[in-house]
Amino acid sequence: MTKAAAPVYQIGLTTGVALVVANMVGTGVFTTLGFQLLDIQSGFVVLMLWVVGGLIALCGAWCYAELAAAMPRSGGEYHYLSQIYHPAIGFLSGWVSATVGFAAPTALGAMALSSYATSLWPALNPLWLSVAVVLVLTAIHATSSRAGSYLQVVITAAKVIVLVAFVGAGWLLAEPQPIQFPPQPTDWGQLLSPEFAVSLIYVSYAYSGWNAVVYIAGEVKAPQRNLPRILLLGTSIVVFLYVALNFIFLYSTPVASLAGQVEVGYVAANHLFGESVGRLMGSVIAGLLLSTVSSMIFAGPRIMQIMGEDMPALREMAVVSKAGIPVRAMLFQTALTLLFIFTSTFKAVLLYAGFVLSLFTFLTVMGLFVLRWRRPNLPRPYRAWGYPLTPLVFLALSGWTLLFILRDNPTESLYGLATLLGGLFVYFGGHRIRAKSV
Repeated sequence: MTKAAAPVYQIGLTTGVALVVANMVGTGVFTTLGFQLLDIQSGFVVLMLWVVGGLIALCGAWCYAELAAAMPRSGGEYHYLSQIYHPAIGFLSGWVSATVGFAAPTALGAMALSSYATSLWPALNPLWLSVAVVLVLTAIHATSSRAGSYLQVVITAAKVIVLVAFVGAGWLLAEPQPIQFPPQPTDWGQLLSPEFAVSLIYVSYAYSGWNAVVYIAGEVKAPQRNLPRILLLGTSIVVFLYVALNFIFLYSTPVASLAGQVEVGYVAANHLFGESVGRLMGSVIAGLLLSTVSSMIFAGPRIMQIMGEDMPALREMAVVSKAGIPVRAMLFQTALTLLFIFTSTFKAVLLYAGFVLSLFTFLTVMGLFVLRWRRPNLPRPYRAWGYPLTPLVFLALSGWTLLFILRDNPTESLYGLATLLGGLFVYFGGHRIRAKSV
């Protein structure tokens, strides 16, 4: 293993869009509707959750597109926040991304896949199936970036085709359920309720991944031109899919059957097509979740790699193979993923990851204002559309959600803050070791 001076294989527009779509479409949209329906029963309000979540993601993508084009280095928030605020803030965001941002969603994807699979084949052991999926995909991505890229494009294309077909079949075949989609007088108050704000964290988690490509920006071909296109095109595709898919879930399936369920796609498929075809669709959805797990394993280790290049204490994580793959960082992320799988429940991991990740996307979008003020002459090949309105919308909606999570789910929030304290310990401990060795 040696340090590579430049990426061996560069990622183009198609692979980049596939990576964004794969990161976004997966665990969240196939699992979170059941949690939302425990508190909200209105079809209009539930769909508004997905519309508002899509608005947040699009506003974030516009802002990140400017930052990514101006500072096209891999690392995502770690790189941006180090440059905008302070290296300690950047390190904390990288620490969160490395320990939570990819490992936890990878675990959630594997757990959701196993939940779907064991609904169809009860003899399977869900724990060991999750472990096997993570280990096999890690082996593929640790071997070849080109093979991993091709795998990503193929399974993401299959995912989009299946979801579009599901929406079309649902519209043609469903027996409409007695749920109201036009707004009712009581619906407007629910849009400002604590239940809406907390449910929005589930939706925000489902939309997380719109910024996936910025973590591997240094491996993207013509980044100043392609990064904004990848971010905006990938996010727009997913917003359309999410709103359409959740409409079909609600339109075709009784709310009582969906509420509290993790496998909402399987439940809806049973109501739409009958048990035999529903089982087939459930197995297809389980297969599609491979795309989500694969994309997380592909992108996540690049953050730890960049951190290792900057911090002597983590230098081992910067080592890459002859193919330019950060194998040690990938194995570190895989170990954390397995830890989440063995020790946590699905809902607890979802809330914990959602709170911490939203905190740093909030700081990054706020950094757009700081960077324009501090470095007005920085070349900006792309400028955020709608500035300053789009970042303000993102900050207002994300901040509102964070406050309600902190209030209504203090345990998961405190675990998130404890993760930050652990990152500070590593950061200052690493600098102290470096100072003593000089």
